[in-house]
Amino acid sequence: MTFRRLLLGGAAIIGLSATAFAHSGATGVVKERMDAMKSMGEAIKRITPMMSGEAAYDEATVREAAQAIANDSGEAMTSQFPEGSTDHPSEVLPRTWDEWERFVALADQLEVAARGLALAAENGLHGDGHMMSDQSGMMGGSSGMMGGSSGMMGGGMMMGNTGGASGMTAEQIGQMPADGAFTMLTQTCSACHDRYRKDDD
Repeated sequence: MTFRRLLLGGAAIIGLSATAFAHSGATGVVKERMDAMKSMGEAIKRITPMMSGEAAYDEATVREAAQAIANDSGEAMTSQFPEGSTDHPSEVLPRTWDEWERFVALADQLEVAARGLALAAENGLHGDGHMMSDQSGMMGGSSGMMGGSSGMMGGGMMMGNTGGASGMTAEQIGQMPADGAFTMLTQTCSACHDRYRKDDD
């Protein structure tokens, strides 16, 4: 799988998720978290065309979107999931509370990835001349962050224990090209949605 296909695949899932969360009839904390998910989905949709090369890259827009996602993730996200809040139209699976530590870890990973993307915004896209150093250690190879069976979706990093992506900090992610940081963010969202959100009927 190429880096571009990996990037777009994760973004496509987020776009679908944003639509799925846009239900009417929600009240209270269920509405609050649906609104937050919708807001994050819209932020991602704003910058996806930039990451795929379909729109001109704008550093300020990327940073603003990343900061908005960071504000709705981590503890801000988990506080909107009181145990048992699965009434219609909620799409949250009961296993969310059975695996609460794992869910919290993913929410925290999302915040780290989003803050990392905000820092990485100034780096531009991979191969556009902004990042002159060799990115092969981060972007490719069987042991790299973006590729191979041991990559983020292969078992360890995204669905891992309690740290961020392979224990990375926002500052470390901020040294990547923006599209690399963006892929980490969307894959974190996808990992959470795949496990804790009901499938669409």
